[in-house]
Amino acid sequence: MAKKQAKPAVRQEMHGVERLGLRVSGMINHPIAQERRWVKIHRLDTDGDREWDEVMGLLAETDGIDMTFNDDESVTLKWEASAEEDRPIEVFEPVEEPAPF
Repeated sequence: MAKKQAKPAVRQEMHGVERLGLRVSGMINHPIAQERRWVKIHRLDTDGDREWDEVMGLLAETDGIDMTFNDDESVTLKWEASAEEDRPIEVFEPVEEPAPF
C-alpha cells in the first residue's frame, strides 16, 4: 500500500507592516493595557522606517487615541474608556427555588 505524500504547506511571508501592526495590536489589546488604558510601544531594530511611519500614521488617524512620541523613539498611546466600558456590570443572582420533594 503506497502512502500518500502530503503536499508541502505554502508559507506566506508576512510583510513588515503586517508584522508591526500585529505586534502593536497585541500590545494594545493586552489585558493590562486595557485596564490601564495606555501602552508604550518600543521601536525594534527590525522595524523599518516606512513600516513604522505607516503604522504610526494609522494610529494618529484613529479617534480617541492620544499619542506621545518619547525621546527614546518609543510611542505612548493613551485612550479613554469607551461607552461600553462605562456601563455598570450586571450581576446575575439565581433565585433559589424550594426542592420539589
